[in-house]
Amino acid sequence: MRNIKRDLKEALNKPKQIDEILKEQIEMAMHEHNRSSQDLFLSAISAGLDVGFSVFLMAVVYSLFQGVVHPSVLHVLLAFAYPLGFIFVVVGKSELFTEHTTLAVIPVLNNDVSIKSLMLLWTIVYVGNLLGGYAFSSILSVLPSAFEVISLNAFESLAQKLIDFPWYIILLSGLLAGWLMGLLSWLVTSSQETISRIMIIVLITSVIGMGGLHHSIVGSIEVFTAVLTSESISLADYGWVQLWSTLGNIVGGVVFVAFVKFSHVNPRNKHLGNS
Repeated sequence: MRNIKRDLKEALNKPKQIDEILKEQIEMAMHEHNRSSQDLFLSAISAGLDVGFSVFLMAVVYSLFQGVVHPSVLHVLLAFAYPLGFIFVVVGKSELFTEHTTLAVIPVLNNDVSIKSLMLLWTIVYVGNLLGGYAFSSILSVLPSAFEVISLNAFESLAQKLIDFPWYIILLSGLLAGWLMGLLSWLVTSSQETISRIMIIVLITSVIGMGGLHHSIVGSIEVFTAVLTSESISLADYGWVQLWSTLGNIVGGVVFVAFVKFSHVNPRNKHLGNS
């Protein structure tokens, strides 16, 4: 019995080989490609709702500490509030678009599914995430008038940090955020314990928050809530940020993680997976 426990502990603590990670990513992605559209859509709405708690916590932190601490300290506090919703989504295994910009592409590279299947999955998850985010934004928009813990200008201040840039800066910022989210998916797969996964989520998403990078789903909630609560931020501002941040997230996740990881792990273009 002791030997069995020891062997199990060693197996859990043993790092996964890189080809094992790739195979597991393919298996996970194939599961999502084979799910019904209804299940994917409901899971995506759930993720859009859950990730909104990042924006809620950031608004609370901003309201409590703005003008109390130095702006650089406030920036760090906001960055470490950023991961909350991602923990809910990733550990809870809901469908988040910026994970699928990497994950769902790998079976296409492995010749398991078609580009049409990829486009369908992306569309379902993206639209579900946005709808969940819009619902959460609607809830957030009524809180400042009822909760003293959130100030009236919190959402506008958070959104201003995302919209005041030319298109190519938002695109490059979104590219870096998509790259980091692709790495998040890869590193979470390589981890075998929930605590390790949470630490990875906190580490990577706090970098997105610290750098003020553009995440197409969290950013959507930030800016859309500001549209609902502020006269100085318009739907045109929202559409501008959403377009370029989404494109950047896709390029970052596909090119810098999915394609690069698949290419160097599988240099001879061998088919991986169960089939």
